[in-house]
Amino acid sequence: MSVVFQTGNEPVVSRRDYWQHVVHDLLAPLELRLPEGDFRSRVAVTEAGSAQIFDLTTTRGQALLTPRLIRRSDAGLCKIDVLVRGHLAVEQEGRQALLRPGDFVLVDLSRPCRWTNDTAAASVALSFPRRLLPLKDLRALTGLVMPGDQGTTALISTLARQLPATLDGCHPAESARLGTAILDLLCVALSARAGHQAGVPADTRQAALLARVHSHIERRLGDPLLSPATIAEAHHISLRQLYKLFQSDSGGEDGGVAGCIRRRRLERCRRDLLDPALRARPVSAIAARWGFTSPAHFSRAFHAAYGMPPGRFRDLGVPG
Repeated sequence: MSVVFQTGNEPVVSRRDYWQHVVHDLLAPLELRLPEGDFRSRVAVTEAGSAQIFDLTTTRGQALLTPRLIRRSDAGLCKIDVLVRGHLAVEQEGRQALLRPGDFVLVDLSRPCRWTNDTAAASVALSFPRRLLPLKDLRALTGLVMPGDQGTTALISTLARQLPATLDGCHPAESARLGTAILDLLCVALSARAGHQAGVPADTRQAALLARVHSHIERRLGDPLLSPATIAEAHHISLRQLYKLFQSDSGGEDGGVAGCIRRRRLERCRRDLLDPALRARPVSAIAARWGFTSPAHFSRAFHAAYGMPPGRFRDLGVPG
């Protein structure tokens, strides 16, 4: 569950002090330079294992992490700031990252930094212990724009922006797993950017690959041609490697990669069958939307998973 803090609930005269305390207590003892008069900012905070997720909207302003503030309080944290909308400039180690929506930047909260947004902006930040990034020199990577539309960094950006909504419906164990997955991806992406990916632990590289495969499956669930073979080809690995990857993820249970595809397709169909807005859509059309080409096969698979045919399931409106 998210915990929400927002200035709109405070009197105008005390909003600046309130927001200063919120930022100090949640993230770091930053020096805030905020506009005079009425301003509105909001942050929703969620736990994801070792990471904290901040869904932030704020008006224009500036935040500074100074050497004096760092000496007073250094929690050994890093974070990434992923811009959702607006403009954001982040300066660290003499570099300035000018972010466009989708881009992100790595920040070491043990080093001086400056954040500036001239207009209202929305972002998602992930804060985590620095020790979780097994990289020798973070100073070479902070203050750099990580493009939100290229390779692994694009996947990190997409996952991060989806996390606040996703985590609200997750069990704590699922949240922790998502947090671990995105940190593994971040480690691989940063190591590649630094040019020493070979130094990334093998289990981290494997976890990052698994996260990329799961994302690929989610994006292509509606494609009836989605299969272990096409997944392996898209990720430039052998079928044997793919099967081993899923064995290590589930201990050999749940039917491996084919079982994962089938399960996620059935879950999407189940959701659509319970959606009142889709009541007029035939069951066969819902099945086809999620990659089932044979209505009979879909009916059998659904019955095996949920204990009744899809049409009866829809009529009963079985909850959650």
